[in-house]
Parts: sequence; structure tokens; C-alpha cells
Amino acid sequence: MTHVVTENCINCKYTDCVDVCPVDCFREGPNFLVIDPDECIDCAVCISECPANAIFYDEDIPEDQLKFLKINAELSSIYKNISRSKTPPIDSDEWNGIKNKIQYLK
Repeated sequence: MTHVVTENCINCKYTDCVDVCPVDCFREGPNFLVIDPDECIDCAVCISECPANAIFYDEDIPEDQLKFLKINAELSSIYKNISRSKTPPIDSDEWNGIKNKIQYLK
């Protein structure tokens, strides 16, 4: 089992979850974070820290977000490790809760 970052993180990219991760399993892309499934130890502390409610246990992912299992696995090998929080994008609050953002994934 692993945790998965889902669509609501796109263009929000809050990094509160990064600071609490004991194994630094988050990877950062231009407008999205992913969790490296090979590094995640399933501690679950990141779930409650995500202001966008975008992180789920893999078995609890909403059906319309299941594609993010594969997206996290693929992008975790491309994106760079992030181990400290950063200031979110200036318009992150405006993007929080917007549906169908996958088209904006970079």
C-alpha cells in the first residue's frame, strides 16, 4: 500500500505535507507533487496536512482519481525530491477545489 497525490494538488501545490514526511518520499514537478510509491512507508501523516485534501491511501482513492496511482509512480521517477515546504503558488487558493484539472498537469 502507498499514498497517492490526486488531481486537486494540480496548480495548488501546497507543500505542508512535505515537512511531516519521515522518509522524504515527495517529488516536486512544475505544478504538482507526487509520492514515490517505492519510498512511502504508509505512515499517513501527510493526509491530514494537505490543505487541498489531495492525498489518499491507494485503496481509498475516489474512483475518478484512480489514474493518479500510475501518474504518481511514473512522475516520481522524473520529478526531483522535495524535503522542505515552500511557499505555494500565489493563486493556489483559487485553484483549490477546481474539478477536471488534469489537463493542466505539467
